[in-house]
Amino acid sequence: MPAKTITVNLKVWRQPAKDQPGRMVDYVAKDISTDMSFLEMLDVVNEDLIRKGEDAIAFDSDCREGICGACGCVINGIPHGPDAGATTCQLHMRRFTDGQTITVEPWRAKSFPVLKDLTVDRSAFDRIIASGGYISAGIGGAQDANSILIPRSIAEEAMDSAACIGCGACVAACKNAAAHLFTGAKITHLALLPQGAPERALRVVRMVGQMEAEGFGACSNEGECEAVCPKLIPISNIAKLVREYTRAWWRGTT
Repeated sequence: MPAKTITVNLKVWRQPAKDQPGRMVDYVAKDISTDMSFLEMLDVVNEDLIRKGEDAIAFDSDCREGICGACGCVINGIPHGPDAGATTCQLHMRRFTDGQTITVEPWRAKSFPVLKDLTVDRSAFDRIIASGGYISAGIGGAQDANSILIPRSIAEEAMDSAACIGCGACVAACKNAAAHLFTGAKITHLALLPQGAPERALRVVRMVGQMEAEGFGACSNEGECEAVCPKLIPISNIAKLVREYTRAWWRGTT
């Protein structure tokens, strides 16, 4: 059965550079196959713009498999679009109707400055990781996986937190532009495992300190971050972050 084709009206944020003002620009994407992904639709629009000698819409993408998180943008007011547990590159045009108007914007957060159009600078997340989101203890050669016994429930909880791809949807959805879900996930997966124990207290203090230094807002515990996370990271990671920070405070690490 041949794929259905639709025409959609786009309102896309165009901003030439981070130090220049931006505005919404209207485009029409014609004869778009409903089997296309959202990014493939943007590729078609860009091909048309290039043929006309106009500047293509800048947007980030890499794996296009929902793994890297680079593709994030706000679609009709929802980070990554209407599909739960999916990134922008996993969103397909079958989710839209013929003649529908689609608004496409970048992440909106002071700590994620717009570089151009739909691309933003997410290096603040990199700096949070660099401040403590790793294990630096010298252990020599890697031990056999079965030599460190970890209960299955703990291992699965740690892996659920480690699934965070750092896309920034949690920040974009939060009215305070808080990064607690991201930071909490990175802290949780290491705090649960014995390999992360030696630096446990210092890690949370450094990462929370860097998160605040980057200008991310405070968490008001409303859950928008959990609702839009493409990897379904639970908000319980934020509670774990608070407990870990309180533990470090009582131990005099802060």
